[in-house]
Amino acid sequence: MAEAVLDPERQRKAKEYARIRHRLLVAELAIAAVYVLVLLLSGLSVWFKAQLLRMTAQPLGVVALYFVVFSIVYGLLDFPSSYYGGYVLPHRYGLSTQSLKGWLVDQAKSAALGLGIGLVAMEVMYYLLRAFPAVWWLLTGILFLFFTIILANLAPLLIVPLFFKFKPLEDEELVSRLTALAERAGTRVRGVFTIDLSTRTTAANAALMGLGNTRRIVLGDTLMEEYDADEIETILAHELGHHARGDIWRGIVVQAALTLVGLFLADRLLRWGVAYFAFDGLADVAAFPLVAMAMGGLAVLAMPLTNAYSRWREGLADQFSLEVTGKPQAFISSMTKLANQNLAEAEPEPWAEVLLYSHPAIGRRIQRAQSYQASLAEESASQCR
Repeated sequence: MAEAVLDPERQRKAKEYARIRHRLLVAELAIAAVYVLVLLLSGLSVWFKAQLLRMTAQPLGVVALYFVVFSIVYGLLDFPSSYYGGYVLPHRYGLSTQSLKGWLVDQAKSAALGLGIGLVAMEVMYYLLRAFPAVWWLLTGILFLFFTIILANLAPLLIVPLFFKFKPLEDEELVSRLTALAERAGTRVRGVFTIDLSTRTTAANAALMGLGNTRRIVLGDTLMEEYDADEIETILAHELGHHARGDIWRGIVVQAALTLVGLFLADRLLRWGVAYFAFDGLADVAAFPLVAMAMGGLAVLAMPLTNAYSRWREGLADQFSLEVTGKPQAFISSMTKLANQNLAEAEPEPWAEVLLYSHPAIGRRIQRAQSYQASLAEESASQCR
């Protein structure tokens, strides 16, 4: 097989695509910020709650109706940006294979799923606000942690199949190879599957989905078409590295800690808001924009730190892949192909990598593999002397 090289034309397009995505992110953050500020400062949130109280006096009903309408209005405001970024741009740059109807169906599924999960979370949070106003934020954070673990465990069984079809991998030799790799990494898996990514995208990907008894190796069919067994092995070894090094649980703990800090800030903001805006106590659903501001604002401000942490762990997973497979050239080849196929910038702007990248830039990942390859060659040469 010919050595894979970065395609200059694809890299030019990758830079264009990344710049547009960055602008869209700023626009989406601005839409969210303006939305919650208008609700809060104009008195619309208080007015809307008053209208809901005419329909029902039950706290559960008021909270549910408020959240549903809040989410639908936000979804409508954000839809132009979502449509452009999720449908128009991927088609323009050859990354999407999905029809408009298919994309809209997926958006509807995602919205319904998010609305359902969010509604449960909202009702739990407001129940705790009413019942335990002094420590609601702590209890909510603990319950959200357990909920996150349950969702991570059930995602391959209940959520992913809503969008993609799993099929056991038919290549028995590759199955044996990847299963043996998982065993060497100290990770048990419940099988090796392919997933029909090609029904939606031309991009390639692979993952280790689930926790415990639901963990399985998943290869996109777009990966199977273009990558040889050694390249697939190095890609999967990276994913296995996260499990072998405990990154999944570390990530859950880090996210739980960030959520807890956000909820604590929301508590402080709510207590201020009760006095400033004359809300009817902490559990007044009209004050929900303050909760959204605290959680969303913290997520944005913490993004550079959380991304720095993620890049560190991703780098360690790359090192694990190189060490457990001993195939740096296959790793280099797979990263190069992914950059070309997925339209990923090999050398992004430094500010973009620091602020927005959860993975090291592909150029850095290739350099790590080249350094490891050189160290192997030097070690081999010293043994021959």
